[in-house]
Amino acid sequence: MANEAISLKGHKDGYEIVLRSAAKFSDVEHELKQLLDQLYKDNSKFDADQVDFKIQTGNRLLSADEKKKIEDIFANYPLFSIHRIKSDVILKDDAAAIIEKNMIHANADIIRNGQVKTIDGDVLFMGMIHEGGILRATGNVYLLGKTEGIVSAGFPDNNSAVIVGDVTHAQQVRIADLVTIFDDEVQPDESKPVVFVNDLHKLAYLRMDELKKLRPKIYAKFGGF
Repeated sequence: MANEAISLKGHKDGYEIVLRSAAKFSDVEHELKQLLDQLYKDNSKFDADQVDFKIQTGNRLLSADEKKKIEDIFANYPLFSIHRIKSDVILKDDAAAIIEKNMIHANADIIRNGQVKTIDGDVLFMGMIHEGGILRATGNVYLLGKTEGIVSAGFPDNNSAVIVGDVTHAQQVRIADLVTIFDDEVQPDESKPVVFVNDLHKLAYLRMDELKKLRPKIYAKFGGF
């Protein structure tokens, strides 16, 4: 079924309603009501107790109010429900946030005692972390500089993050909510410079040549370094 503002497509896994990007939203509302009215009257062809619809908005971004109006229309038809509403575009601010989160940031700061440096995404750190200083990243931390303070990756709850580099002089390493404090009894293994969260939800250590098997996507991000 095709209309000026919307079209209905049938797939093997259900139905999809496509909203024409250039159509007025008032026309979308009107034609959606007509379509659901027609389908609801002819509900004998539906086998299930509940029929899910995907809403594809294309290059149109629905506001929260517009989404609510579509949901309210569907609420009048107990047999029908919305599986998801999907758009081919996102807000500029959301796109910028995604790019920021997935970037590898090069940083050469000096982090002194009492200072906290927080980075959104991955960081290639080439600076200096003094004792009592904290380097914190939401993603992975790659250390090329000297570390005498605290290194925190995956902040606050990203268990898949890793710390890669020399932490033999660090006070602590942290990934998500897990912490290892280095002292006279607990020391990092120089031969295993990769810190990660294992299947037992504990911090563990790997050799560098084992990192690719553990996190192959890291190598793809770096272009296979």
